[in-house]
Amino acid sequence: MRAFIFPGQGSQSVGMGKALADASAVAREVFQEVDEALGDHLFRLMTEGPEDQLTLTANAQPAIMANAIAVLRVLEKEGGVKLSEKADFVAGHSLGEYTALCAAGAFDLATTARLLRLRGQAMQAAVPVGEGAMAALLGADLAKAQAIAAAAAEGEVCTVANDNDPSQVVISGARAAIERAVAIAKDHGAKRAVLLPVSAPFHCPLMQPAADAMGEALAGVAIQAPLVPLYANVTAAPTADPDAIRRQLVEQVTGMVRWRESVAAMFDAGVHDFVELGGKVLGAMVKRSAPDATATSVVTMDDIEALAKGI
Repeated sequence: MRAFIFPGQGSQSVGMGKALADASAVAREVFQEVDEALGDHLFRLMTEGPEDQLTLTANAQPAIMANAIAVLRVLEKEGGVKLSEKADFVAGHSLGEYTALCAAGAFDLATTARLLRLRGQAMQAAVPVGEGAMAALLGADLAKAQAIAAAAAEGEVCTVANDNDPSQVVISGARAAIERAVAIAKDHGAKRAVLLPVSAPFHCPLMQPAADAMGEALAGVAIQAPLVPLYANVTAAPTADPDAIRRQLVEQVTGMVRWRESVAAMFDAGVHDFVELGGKVLGAMVKRSAPDATATSVVTMDDIEALAKGI
């Protein structure tokens, strides 16, 4: 069995999508449709920068999605590989969940782009810049990370945001609490703790205003049943029910991304082949969570051609 998986924030870089657009009219159509949906020149920002503007959450989220969907569309239309025929499940890391749903037909591309622009704006606006922070705890599993977060909280928000794999967990919350967590991480068994260069504390209770905004936006959007089930971030379980998907996308804004559990659950369900579209981050996480699985990252036209021949 196979899952198509889609990357989250941090996968953006200036130049993304350019080579694919140069090589494929199908890719160019995706980027043009996203630009039209947003009413701006996102693709120009993706290809030319500046990097600080591309890194802004409201730009990075739709950009990463657009890049991954361009890869998928080229794979489907030029490589003859249809997601509905070759994937048993889809999943995505944080914003990648929206990409996965778009890939599986639950949202159309324009709707996905607009939702992610709003999601990025709402997440950025939820907490004043400088008041929140996130940190990666390396060499720490979920239990250690939860203990570190609890010890550092001191009445402030400090929780696990992303359970990425058995050796990398990300915490999120009030800046002072996260800084305390970084300071005590080694004493609690982590190998290293690193503050992340993010503009807001994602996936923690401080994001409640953004969750409210997404709840309102998603209430007015039609969601189709995906062509294949989605393994949801907040449950690490498959669903194809539009109402459940709508509810889980709202919960996801403040909830923990249960990526390690999702990969393990997919592997236990028989998924031994993971294909990451549009990034090269999740494959390594998959291998650390399910060492016996195969993980392929597909970004370039060469990657697409190789996958189309071998799948």
